[in-house]
Amino acid sequence: MRVGLAARRGLGRLTPEPFVIAALLTALVAAASFVWVVRAGASGPALLELLERWRGGQGLWGLLSFAMQASLMLVLGSALAATPPLRRLLGWLVGLPRGARALVAMTACVSIVAALLNWSLGLVCGALFARGAGEEAARRGWRLDYPLLCAAGYAGMMTWHGGLSGTAPLKATNPRDTVEVLGAALAAQVGTIPLSESLFSWLNLAVSGGLLLLGPLVFAAMTPREGEDPGARSIPVGKADEAGLMGHVPAAGSEDPALGRLERSRVITWLLAAPMIAALALFGSAQGWAALDLNTVNLGLWAAALLLHGRPDRFVAACEAGIRGCAGIMLLFPLYAGMMGLLAASGLSAALAGLFADVPGRLFTAATFASAGLLNLFVPSGGGQWALQGPIVIEAALARGVDPGAAMMAVAYGDQWTNMLQPFWAAPLLAITGARAREIAGYCAVWMALGGLWIVGVLLAWGTGSPGAGSG
Repeated sequence: MRVGLAARRGLGRLTPEPFVIAALLTALVAAASFVWVVRAGASGPALLELLERWRGGQGLWGLLSFAMQASLMLVLGSALAATPPLRRLLGWLVGLPRGARALVAMTACVSIVAALLNWSLGLVCGALFARGAGEEAARRGWRLDYPLLCAAGYAGMMTWHGGLSGTAPLKATNPRDTVEVLGAALAAQVGTIPLSESLFSWLNLAVSGGLLLLGPLVFAAMTPREGEDPGARSIPVGKADEAGLMGHVPAAGSEDPALGRLERSRVITWLLAAPMIAALALFGSAQGWAALDLNTVNLGLWAAALLLHGRPDRFVAACEAGIRGCAGIMLLFPLYAGMMGLLAASGLSAALAGLFADVPGRLFTAATFASAGLLNLFVPSGGGQWALQGPIVIEAALARGVDPGAAMMAVAYGDQWTNMLQPFWAAPLLAITGARAREIAGYCAVWMALGGLWIVGVLLAWGTGSPGAGSG
C-alpha cells in the first residue's frame, strides 16, 4: 500500500505526457545516431542520407498501416463498449468483488488473461474493464484511486509476448519467416522453433503463469484500505457518460427524424455483418484461433459491435465519438517509426541488441532480457525488435550452448517488460479511460520492478536450458 502511494507521488509527478516523451526520445535517438555515424567515419552526404531515412517511408511513415490498425482497434473497441449487452456484462463482472482491493485485483487479472490470449484484446478489454470498475467504485462510494484501476487494466501489456499472439514465437514456427528474420545460413543451422520449445515450454509456463498470479496480488497490495488514501481520485466527471459506454448512442424513442429507414434498418447491419462472420469462421477453421492477428481481431470487433448495436445509426454514432481518442496514436506512431528508422540506418540498433552478447552462458538469457528491455524503449514493436535482435541473440546462444527457444523467449520477455514505461502502447488505454500517463506511471513502475524480478529469477534458475528439449 505505502509503495503504491509513494510511487504515485514520486515517479507519477515527474512523468511527462506521452507526446513530450516521444519528442525527447526523438531528439536523443537522432543525436545518438548522428554521433554513431560520425564515429564510423561517415561524411556529410551520409548524415544527410540519415536525415532522409528519418523523413521517408522507412522512417516517420513506416507505421502508417499499423497506426490505422491501432486506431480501428480503439474506435471499434469503444463502439463495442457502447452496446447495451456488453454494458450489462461489464456491470455484472465489476459488481462481483466485495471490496476495493478485490476490484483492483480482478481488473489486473482480466487484463493479463485477455493479453495472454491476444495482445490487442488485452489492451482493449483491460481499458474497458478499468473504466467500468471506476464507475462501480464511484457508485459504491469507495475512495479508490481511479488511475490505479487504469494501471491494473494496462498490466497485461507486460505479459502478452508470452501468450498466444507472441510475435517472435509465432514467427519462429514458420520456415519462411525464420529465414526472413535470421537469414538463410543461421536459419538452416537453427531450423524452426516449435511452440513446445517457446510458448508451451516449462520456462514460459513458469514465467507467464507466475506473472498471472503475481499481477493481481501486486495491484491489490498497492490498494490502500478504505479511508487511508486521502488523495484518491475517482473517474473523471462525465467520462462514464461518453459514447465509449452509452452516452451518445441514440436511445429508443429519441431517433433523429432526419434519418431515413435505411439508416435504422437491421437488414443493412446483417448485410455487412454476415460476410464478416463467415470470414471469421473460415479463418478459425483454416488457421486456428491461436493464429489471431490484429486485422482478424479488428474484424471480430467490427462484427460484434455492428450486431450488438443492431442498427447502422447507433453503430456509427458510437464510432464517431470513439474517433476523438485517436489523437495520441496519430501523433506518437510516426515519431516512434522515425526512431526505428534512425536506429536501423545508423547501425545503432544492432549495437544495442548485442550489448550483452558477450556475457557467460548461464547469465545469457537474463542479460538478453535486460538488453531487450532497453531496446524496447526505442523500438516498441515486438516484430520489429525480433527482426533487429533475433539474429544476434540466436547466433550468440548457439555459440554458448543456450537453448534457442529460451534465448528467443528472453527477447520476448524484455520486449514486454518495459511496456510499463513505454507510452507507445498506453495511448489507446489512456484514450478509453480518460487517465493521464503521469497518473499511472508510478503504479506501472512498481509492477514492472516486481514482475521483472520474477522473470529474471526464473531465467537464472533455468540457466542455459537444454537445446532441442522443448516441453509441451
